[in-house]
Amino acid sequence: MTGVITSSEPSWIAPFTGLSPRCFGKLVTAIRRESAVDGHRGRPWSLSLEGRILLVAAYWRTNLTMRQLALLFGISKSAADRIIDHLGPLIALQPRKRFRKDTVLIVDGTLVPTRDHTIAEQSKNYRYSTAHQVVIDADTRLIVVVGRPLPGNRNDCRGWEESGAKDAVGRTVTIADGGYQGTGLVIPHRRAVGQAGLPAWKEEHNRSHKQVRARVEHTFARMKNWKILRDCRLKGDGVHHAMLGIARLHNMALTE
Repeated sequence: MTGVITSSEPSWIAPFTGLSPRCFGKLVTAIRRESAVDGHRGRPWSLSLEGRILLVAAYWRTNLTMRQLALLFGISKSAADRIIDHLGPLIALQPRKRFRKDTVLIVDGTLVPTRDHTIAEQSKNYRYSTAHQVVIDADTRLIVVVGRPLPGNRNDCRGWEESGAKDAVGRTVTIADGGYQGTGLVIPHRRAVGQAGLPAWKEEHNRSHKQVRARVEHTFARMKNWKILRDCRLKGDGVHHAMLGIARLHNMALTE
């Protein structure tokens, strides 16, 4: 069976990975170096490593069913399923462990509609979702940490601690919105009870804070161009691996 999409044709790479062919080649080299992806026992893979990475990226990008994806790549449905389960975790972004003293981070939570109800709960959008804490570098706008997914009914304060994002960031200065009250993060000034309004200098601080914090919202907008984050059918850790993999591709596209 002959597929329509192939990694040997450079024109397919950018639409499905968001990377140039040159940057895609660097990703393939890195994954080959980081793990023995071609050294497993058993039947050989239906596709080359390049083709398998492209298939995983195409799945995240389009959110096609396995049957549709398999047809496009000229392989069986079960083979496409195995490739995604095996390679998805290997593409995942590794969280940054150290930060410069002058680093400023931004954190916010986002919801991913998820069909696996064992890990999701109904959230404020009335859909079963998982909640994800994402931390970016305020200067470079690169994603540095993606917390573990939590049920979508968790608020950001709980998500910050329970997802592991707080431990990963440590004492690095981190900006957040007003939903993180009581966490020790840098949040906007709030009016005290009975106070008519904020002083002018606090209003100015809040405007500046909002402009900087918008960078994480822009990151979410770029990440959600990957349609799997609009309706994830993956089970178990699949949604977490998709978030981490998309974060890595986002960072590579931003720095190429």
